[in-house]
Amino acid sequence: MKFETIEFELRENGIGILTLNRPEYFNAISSQMVLDLHKIFNHLLINLDCRVVILKGSGKHFCAGLDLKESGLLSTKKVPKELKEKYFFLNTPEILKTQIYFQEYLSQIILKMRKISQPIIALIQGAAAGGGFAFAMAADIRYASKDAKFNNAFIKIGLSGSDVGTSYFLPRLIGLSRAAEILTSGRFVDSIEAERIGFVSKVVENRELFQKGLELADRLLLKSPLGLRLTKQAINLSMDAPSLELMTQLENRNQDLTSTSKDIIEGISSFFEKRDPNYPLK
Repeated sequence: MKFETIEFELRENGIGILTLNRPEYFNAISSQMVLDLHKIFNHLLINLDCRVVILKGSGKHFCAGLDLKESGLLSTKKVPKELKEKYFFLNTPEILKTQIYFQEYLSQIILKMRKISQPIIALIQGAAAGGGFAFAMAADIRYASKDAKFNNAFIKIGLSGSDVGTSYFLPRLIGLSRAAEILTSGRFVDSIEAERIGFVSKVVENRELFQKGLELADRLLLKSPLGLRLTKQAINLSMDAPSLELMTQLENRNQDLTSTSKDIIEGISSFFEKRDPNYPLK
């Protein structure tokens, strides 16, 4: 699959590598990147060959957030005709409607990141600001390089500090009080603090970041494809589950389903034979 602002590589072992690819703009989120991300996540929703996704940014930074130069243009009546023709969410007669449609379409990316069944491993180097911070939050696992830094940039430019899922994810990831301080102040959180408060799982040297991400992805491939997908589904639902009883019922269902799959035969056999399991890709 070819895109203008991202790259996607699906390796034979089932690892998909998704790269934000606007390094000259610190991988800032443009209208075209929004379209490209929708396209790849729509594809991943129905792709059984991809079992794990690694999300990273090209160049020195993960993602600097929204492309402010372009978004400033969208806030005026001077949106070029060629842009209106290319991007359906800009083809409106009113500035307000343009902003509403763009905002909604952008936020849907976050929902799709959670909806796809593949676990997402975000590898963050340099800046993850604004929308880039939100992308990191929406991933399942976060590894950071030592130079990584995170901030809620929205609050610093006159917007609300809650955007594209940040006020949902961050309190659940690090607790309400810490999240409130970061979301309202817009201050930078460096990699050391991010690891200490549990926002990232691991901090590594810059040159080791991709290799460590691959090693984790390889470990996930040793798990049953069905079991891995149902685990992400259960984690998603547990975020808003009203009771322990409801979640245990869901977990019971998942165990009943996986115990009747052929994957369990391979899993148990490999355990007793003291070898890595050889699950089918799907």
